Amino acid sequence: MASVVSVDGVVGGGADVASDGDGDGIRTGEQYLEGLRDGRQVWLHGERVDDVTHHPYLSRGARTLAGFLDRQFDPALQDVLTFTENGKRFATSFLMPRSQEDIEKRGAAFYQWASWSHGMFGRTPDYKNASITAFAAAADFLAEDGDQYAQNMRNYYQYIRSHDKVLTHTLVNPTFNYDIAKAGKYSDKVALQVVKETAAGIIVNGARLLATLGPHADEIEVFPSTVIKGSPDNIPFAFAFAIPINTPGVQLICRDSYDHGKSHFDAPLASRFEEMDCVVTFKNVLVPWERVFIYRNPSLCNQAFARTNAVVHMMHQVVCGKLAKAEFLVGLLCKIAKATGKDKDMNIKGQIAEIMCMAESVRAFRFSAQAQAHVDEWGVFMPLRRPLDTSRNLFPKMYPKMVEAVQLLGSSSLMATPAEADFANDLADDVEQYFQTVNSTSRERVGLFRLAHDVAVSGFGNRQVLYERFFFGPPALLAGVYFDLYEKDELMDRVQALLDDA
Repeated sequence: MASVVSVDGVVGGGADVASDGDGDGIRTGEQYLEGLRDGRQVWLHGERVDDVTHHPYLSRGARTLAGFLDRQFDPALQDVLTFTENGKRFATSFLMPRSQEDIEKRGAAFYQWASWSHGMFGRTPDYKNASITAFAAAADFLAEDGDQYAQNMRNYYQYIRSHDKVLTHTLVNPTFNYDIAKAGKYSDKVALQVVKETAAGIIVNGARLLATLGPHADEIEVFPSTVIKGSPDNIPFAFAFAIPINTPGVQLICRDSYDHGKSHFDAPLASRFEEMDCVVTFKNVLVPWERVFIYRNPSLCNQAFARTNAVVHMMHQVVCGKLAKAEFLVGLLCKIAKATGKDKDMNIKGQIAEIMCMAESVRAFRFSAQAQAHVDEWGVFMPLRRPLDTSRNLFPKMYPKMVEAVQLLGSSSLMATPAEADFANDLADDVEQYFQTVNSTSRERVGLFRLAHDVAVSGFGNRQVLYERFFFGPPALLAGVYFDLYEKDELMDRVQALLDDA
């Protein structure tokens, strides 16, 4: 780590990416957990968390992610999850695709990562890895204001892939006045902004939201918002940088935890896949110049994700995760129908078939995007955007319907779910008798419906619905972007040709 710098009462610092890029590649889960014990400022339920790896509401999510990282060392999975370069293994999400085969390899790795949590741990490291890899491949785009910014990005890419760092990101400034925000301007009362320049770097102050996985990440990527566009009035707010989570002055304010310490039986998802969301505040934080990628250029900020195709590579990772999630919901619905003997009912079959069609649509979007991969202006392969854009516009509508199907099929059984402890108390015999169904024992039935409850009723499950509704931004904005990018002229020409032939 670089030494801490003090400038006019401001402290900061970070890994020296220029000289510390030569790590060992993939790392173990224990190495990851040890990296989280770094004095970071995480606040939860009104108290500062001493150690996220031992906190009752955060530790199990950290251990889940540690287990995922360990799987990169599984000989049966390494060919999918990793690639080798100069004798070292790196995560496949850091692979710069030079062929359609590389795109398919990345897609297979994205899907593997998502399958371990059935899409419920949405912010696995491969999401931001895909983004940083795209920015590094298109680093020349960042050189508009100086070659140093492009080189900073290349160095940072080498650093995080060599050290297998886990990243979160934050894009959106808090809204102080809706009308001002709608006009594309930021409020200096709340928005993250540059307040000073020093020889060591820029000093930033303010807040950003929403950093999913914040307490469990090594680094935070602070990039321009894709929701509210920057303007010349926003120069103090126009920047992109990345720093360690434990940088002095960085504070993470967590929402309530959905992991309440229940057993895996009682809370099958929340007990494993709580990834936490945070508002991040920056109190006069020093960002070293070598960690800055865009500075004082609103136009560059507005183009960043589209021109580098980072948004496309991120959508590729996302569609693989949504496929795993949709498949899981289909499996859950079929399992409920079979357990209750409803799988012969034509109406129930029709309801589940609708969800099956949604899952197969997502599978088709993924296949189409990968099969039509092509070279971009930076010389790397990228999936075809339109199928991925279609998926990201439709899945926010699909997922609430999937959850509603679980609610309708499960009905009162979603509430009639005793706890695991009830199978070992004085009422155990009654529980064993009265909760069985034609195709399952009481314990099997209760376990199944506690899982369904975690998907469709619990705080964890409802957070998933909200997460999917707004994953890439407001639905109306996404639809507007989709409309603008859609290749309409040739289709309108067909209509005009018919009119001209009248």
